[in-house]
Amino acid sequence: MQMKALLAMVVLLAGSISFAAPECTKEAKDKWMPEAKMKEMILSQGYKIKVFKVAGNCYEIYGWDKAGAKVEIYFNPVDGSIVKENKK
Repeated sequence: MQMKALLAMVVLLAGSISFAAPECTKEAKDKWMPEAKMKEMILSQGYKIKVFKVAGNCYEIYGWDKAGAKVEIYFNPVDGSIVKENKK
């Protein structure tokens, strides 16, 4: 019985690791671009934002690109560069 519980825990932990936010910066939060400025920058690039949030040490959005495709994007909060982008 203990082996089944251990196996279940390993499977759950492995699944949660795959959904973790990427490493976007090592800078302290006081060096980050203000959220309002970051949102402005994202919108100026043609994205539409449904959800904007802090995920780990990244700014993350769920929304749409210029072509209307759904996207999930992680941004470096210091310089605004894209660290990881998933199109859905």
